[in-house]
Amino acid sequence: MLLWIVLILVPLLFGLYAQMRVSSAYNKNVQIPSRGRISGREAAAAVMESAGIYDVQIVRVEGQLTDHYDPFHRKLALSEHNYDGTSLAALGVSAHEAGHAIQHKAGYSMMKFRQALVPAMQIASPIAWGVLSFGILIAALIGSKFIGILMLKLGIAALVVIALFQLVTLPVEFDATRRAKAQLVNLGIVGRDEMDGVNETLDAAALTYVAAFVATVGNLLYLLLMLTGGRRDD
Repeated sequence: MLLWIVLILVPLLFGLYAQMRVSSAYNKNVQIPSRGRISGREAAAAVMESAGIYDVQIVRVEGQLTDHYDPFHRKLALSEHNYDGTSLAALGVSAHEAGHAIQHKAGYSMMKFRQALVPAMQIASPIAWGVLSFGILIAALIGSKFIGILMLKLGIAALVVIALFQLVTLPVEFDATRRAKAQLVNLGIVGRDEMDGVNETLDAAALTYVAAFVATVGNLLYLLLMLTGGRRDD
């Protein structure tokens, strides 16, 4: 029970905290308009143009915080509030996604490594979800030690891939945030005295990536202990 609390429950609570923090920070700063009244779309375009990027399409997508950069199709997707919005949160998120476009153009090594891991990640995610949700339980119900061990090994292999992907994602996200903050100030899109709102939003978003990695490592360690007989239910 103690191991379950340390490796599963604590990371889960940390993840919930991270989600609450990013939601709180975004909802707060999306209400604070920037003095320049530049929209998120305009900010993203300006940041990319400053790096000589003119061939990335900026598109509007539905949802909140669904913003992302697609290097395969050369598209930068901004959620509705960030595409049209002029808030500090909108500018921070939009510039962050533009930072990914700059990484792509510059051939940033960690981004290239992350993209190379995408196919493996697409295979590993459903395997890990299936094992953690149903595989071990089914093996226990039918009383098959062989199937149980097989499920554990599959889950461990999948979580190793996911953990590696998430680990590589951390410097990619941190670097995009660093680029975004610098360009917002250098281009005069946001004043230095307005950066508190941008920093709060982007730093909270970065915490969610850390929380996801911690949760995956916790699950991985728990399965490894189960496989090696190190699980304790006391």
